[in-house]
Amino acid sequence: MKLDLSAESWGRVIAYTVLGTAVCIAATLYVDHFNFPTLSQPELVRTILIDIGLPIVLAVPLLLFFTSKLRELAIAHRRLTVYAATDSLTQIMNRAAFSTLVEAFLADVQERREGSAAAGALLIIDADEFKRVNDTYGHDSGDQALVAIASTIKSLLRAPDIVGRLGGEEFGVFLPGANTDRASLVAERIRHRVAETHFAPKGPQHTLSVSVGGAVFERRLPFADLFRHADQQLYAAKQGGRNRVAIAAIRHGGLSLVA
Repeated sequence: MKLDLSAESWGRVIAYTVLGTAVCIAATLYVDHFNFPTLSQPELVRTILIDIGLPIVLAVPLLLFFTSKLRELAIAHRRLTVYAATDSLTQIMNRAAFSTLVEAFLADVQERREGSAAAGALLIIDADEFKRVNDTYGHDSGDQALVAIASTIKSLLRAPDIVGRLGGEEFGVFLPGANTDRASLVAERIRHRVAETHFAPKGPQHTLSVSVGGAVFERRLPFADLFRHADQQLYAAKQGGRNRVAIAAIRHGGLSLVA
């Protein structure tokens, strides 16, 4: 079984304590070994026992204390990092964290020839007529609707996919390595599943719907450009009557409409 030596593990605390104690014992023995030839056998045994025992008594508690505090700091740092990157309402990534991760992926994408497999897709999902939900049922119910939509989107994604709340009632989904077929399939699944989501804040069922705009890319490009193309498709889906999907592939010559 592999020992966990991560900054948040007790394995690192124990390993550093043992290693630090061993170093202290070795240092103590090294300092005293110059006197060993002048000592009698009983004195030599007693000195060695002291050289071993004293570091254990003193170093172990101190090293355990300091390394456990370092572990607590590592855990606190991770939690703060998660909090800073998470939307407090929907518990998915916030816009800053989402865009940072997508930009990091795009920075690693190499230029691809025309006609090669797509490097990925960005979907922008917007709740239709969400103001009416807030006005009719109140903002608390509106928040419940956003949580339901976010949960639905997340449930339909693979482990490598990224989802974040871009602001208000708008969500982003990044699909690494997705081609136009997969982007369209995921977008349609999200649209259908949201419409099937149970949302009845005042008793009767209220049907939620979303419009989805997406851009599939085959070449390296900035996040701002990818977002702009996906946002254009979202606008087209809204203009087409809402509760629709519009996907376009970004070619060297411009956009190619997919759905």
